[in-house]
Amino acid sequence: MSVVKSIELVLPKDEVYLAGSNIDGQVVLTLNSTLIDPIVKVELVGHGYVEWNEEVGETRDYSQDVICNNKADYVHKTKTFAVLDNWLSAGSHTFDFHFNLPPRLPSTFTSKIGHVSYFLQALCMGRENILAKKRQYLMVQGISEFHQRNLKQNPLLVKVEKKVTYNCCSEGWVSLQVQMDKNTFVPGEKVTLTSEIQNHTGKHIKTVVLALYSHVQYEGFTPNAEHRWRADSSELLRQVASAHIAAFSSTKVVSAFNLPLVLSVSNSSQENEIMSTSYELAVTIHLPWSLSTVKARVPIIITSNGAGGLDSFPQGDELRSED
Repeated sequence: MSVVKSIELVLPKDEVYLAGSNIDGQVVLTLNSTLIDPIVKVELVGHGYVEWNEEVGETRDYSQDVICNNKADYVHKTKTFAVLDNWLSAGSHTFDFHFNLPPRLPSTFTSKIGHVSYFLQALCMGRENILAKKRQYLMVQGISEFHQRNLKQNPLLVKVEKKVTYNCCSEGWVSLQVQMDKNTFVPGEKVTLTSEIQNHTGKHIKTVVLALYSHVQYEGFTPNAEHRWRADSSELLRQVASAHIAAFSSTKVVSAFNLPLVLSVSNSSQENEIMSTSYELAVTIHLPWSLSTVKARVPIIITSNGAGGLDSFPQGDELRSED
């Protein structure tokens, strides 16, 4: 029978830690028998890694796939607990610990290309080997590097109009206008937007689709230390609203959703950054009777600061729409 019955980490459930905040918890070690000269410690580790395959030499007579990768170490701290008289009796023993996260950290993130992860690991060691260990992953929210500017956020408006044909020879047009009070948000915040649709066709429009996309730019190196970049997009959430817009009529659709509690901040420029992220809201009207869609795209900014409030950003005029 092993001398160690169990080792556990005790932390607040479902906690999201801001970069620069404190982590307070306990290591609970339960022994079946007396342990002489134990080493009990807890580690805080954070790192990132990206990897993808890329074809090189495609303009020559041959080509080959090479692995592009990159990694970054964000935090590694260790707390070794003092053990009175260098022995522990059978039963349970509790050790309190406290860590302070560095202020410049990227958010917890995972995709098919890369990840940023943070974890605590508790270990109990004897004289020569590890007797027990327990790892628990953390959710960490990064902080924006932008300075507060206290600028007022202006309402945003994007409009797109498209001519369509249907029933072979009939023509009409569909207009989509998307309006938001602002475009800067923090993780977990409620986002509300209004879509006004004008249907100048003889057909019904049944649904309006809202989606939030993240666009990530990964940075890596080939085995020959050549710099490479890889772009990838993913859909973070989707809502389908029943519109039921009759022919030659218009309506407004109000959509609302809550952002995920942990998100990479927009286009941060931190040291050891292996990826950068931007976000975009897309409102799409599918017109199956004309084999086309009408789509409006609105870029949004995700930010976070140590106080848990909004940073203020200068508002850009660039709003994109796509037929």
